[in-house]
Amino acid sequence: MFKAPLLFAANGMFTSLAVIAGIGLILLMWVVSLYNGLVAARNRYKNGFAQIDVQLKRRYDLIPNLVETAKGYMKHERETLEAVIAARNAASNARAQVAANPGDAQAVAGLNSAEAGLTQVMTRFMMLQEAYPDLKANTNMMQLTEELTSTENRIAFARQAYNDSVMDYNNKREMFPSSIIAGMFNFTAAQMFEVKNEAEREGVKVSFS
Repeated sequence: MFKAPLLFAANGMFTSLAVIAGIGLILLMWVVSLYNGLVAARNRYKNGFAQIDVQLKRRYDLIPNLVETAKGYMKHERETLEAVIAARNAASNARAQVAANPGDAQAVAGLNSAEAGLTQVMTRFMMLQEAYPDLKANTNMMQLTEELTSTENRIAFARQAYNDSVMDYNNKREMFPSSIIAGMFNFTAAQMFEVKNEAEREGVKVSFS
């Protein structure tokens, strides 16, 4: 006599559990999707810095060769030449710190500052060489400078791609509802590789005309 009501109650309970399980599964899939989206965005900007890193290392390898070539001509510019090497070493060390962890916003800020200092002394170095026609005409100097200019251009393109990826990642981690997941799993803000002023934006311009 009580079998039908009991069966009905059991079926109702089973249906409720199935609905709850279904909702739970949907929520889990939603969380996983948001998490995976944040991971993918983070990996994109880290890969973006890897492309910059290749060009920065190339730049830092070229600069000592430029200075070494210039030494024979710019004997009275020792202070400037030493400043170039010091700024180059500081930037190289900052680059290594970012390469070890592109997600370290403080390290990227340090690289921004070091690159600004390097660009400043390199601009002064290139301006000084205008006073040395024989240096400008040196075949090795011309080749090295051309390679440096080409590297600067590649850095600029790679930096733009990196910054775009950083913006996409930061947007994802700040926008609801992915901001909830970002907070839960400690997705910290990324730092752009910024151009701080117009001199940096223009890069090192060289003319042998």
